[in-house]
Amino acid sequence: MNQILSFRSPNLILAGFGAAEKLGSEAKALGAKSALLVTDKGVADSGIADTIKNILVKEGIGVEVFSQVKPEPDLACQDACIAVARKGKYDLIVGLGGGSAMDVASVTAVMLTNPGQVTDYVGADLIKKPGIATILLPTTAGTGAEVTPNAVLADPAAKGKKVIISPYILPRIAIIDPYLHVSMPPSVTSATGMDALAHAVESFTHFTKASAITDVFAREAMVMIGRSIRTAVAKGENLEARYDMAIGSLFAGIALANAGVNGVHALSYPLGVEYHVPHGVANGLLLPYVMEFNVIGNIPKFAAIARCLGEDVEGLPLIDQAYAAAEAVKSILNDMKMAHSLTDLKIPEDAIPAMAKAAAGNTRLLTVNPRAMTAADIEGIYRNCL
Repeated sequence: MNQILSFRSPNLILAGFGAAEKLGSEAKALGAKSALLVTDKGVADSGIADTIKNILVKEGIGVEVFSQVKPEPDLACQDACIAVARKGKYDLIVGLGGGSAMDVASVTAVMLTNPGQVTDYVGADLIKKPGIATILLPTTAGTGAEVTPNAVLADPAAKGKKVIISPYILPRIAIIDPYLHVSMPPSVTSATGMDALAHAVESFTHFTKASAITDVFAREAMVMIGRSIRTAVAKGENLEARYDMAIGSLFAGIALANAGVNGVHALSYPLGVEYHVPHGVANGLLLPYVMEFNVIGNIPKFAAIARCLGEDVEGLPLIDQAYAAAEAVKSILNDMKMAHSLTDLKIPEDAIPAMAKAAAGNTRLLTVNPRAMTAADIEGIYRNCL
């Protein structure tokens, strides 16, 4: 009630079918003459990178392509992109791909105007100067990286992840075009979609930063994703489903940018770092089990989640409505044939204590979980996932 509302987003968001065609004119309006297009091998091989490059070239903008971004990029991958960028005279960075490519693009842009190493800026609000202009175009519907002030890099040596949080990570322009998502295979559609759903659920139930603003975006994200994720996986050419997933992911990202995530992401990081489980797969697996644990921390909101996901809970006691939210997520996972146990991911039971210890150390996320969560609680949640 006494919360001061705040809201961050890119300067401009363009979203809808054909939005990518606006890239050239928007880049030209920024005064761009030379761009570095940051992407990954999969996007480059698909032909999407060439399409985006040609849109810029038609406006007289020179373009070089860095396509060596890898999934869950580490500091070495990030430094490689920065090295390429520093050799050129670029006035625009374009990030094209999933969260990995967009994060690498965003960090590269700020490292062109700030001294030192990437590790100097791990943490919150340590970047002193805005980077060169960035435009981000997601080719997946899930990470929300195109609208969030966070960049995440793996640190294998420390068996963890490095997070850079700064308003300067936000792009100048975010362009969300569902046409860029149509070629996504079912496995990527389901994984990134569950990542987006986790963003919406966790932002909606964030202990300190959920607000009247973020709740609007999180609710609509859950409705859109809940009604269309199965269809997008089953029939990737279904444009209505792709639209829902693209805009749902955008809204979840906006909620994430202005509220944040908590327990699910804290527990998912060890799966990615230790066992290289894709981020969305890990979040999808853990989401219903963390939700079940968290229910008593905010019963009305979890009941609302069940309704957003289409559950018929009318007339049920509020606590039963709340638990129905987790069941709705389990149903989605089952219908999409996604992993729903650690066993499915070949993670042994004897790994649980070490994973629980690692997750418990992520106090940044656990302190804003709707229910207090100890190392023993985390171990119990992992065991429920066996």
